[in-house]
Amino acid sequence: MTPKEMAKLAYETLQEKMAEDIEIIDISGISTLADYFIIATGKNSRHVQTLVDEVDNALGRAGAPDHHDEGYRAANWVLMDYKDIVIHVFSQEDRRFYDLERIWRNGQIVDPKDLEA
Repeated sequence: MTPKEMAKLAYETLQEKMAEDIEIIDISGISTLADYFIIATGKNSRHVQTLVDEVDNALGRAGAPDHHDEGYRAANWVLMDYKDIVIHVFSQEDRRFYDLERIWRNGQIVDPKDLEA
């Protein structure tokens, strides 16, 4: 899968599972960490874990490479690193506190429609 396809599938899965405030940031022009950051918010810790599980299942079925994740047990901020895309699923409080959109403001906000083939 290309990074763009992975980002599209992750976004669609998060949206389908009712994640809040989903943002896609293209960081390929400013960092070698990944091509895309996807940031989403869950309503509570159980919802955060469900979002992570569903994205993991969807990307795994589609043949995305294995990933590394951190924070699943606490479910305040779960980071899923697929190398080309990094997905951050936050609790509402932690998202406001860490404010990744501000930190990565030099990246390009991506309209989900732009992920279409």
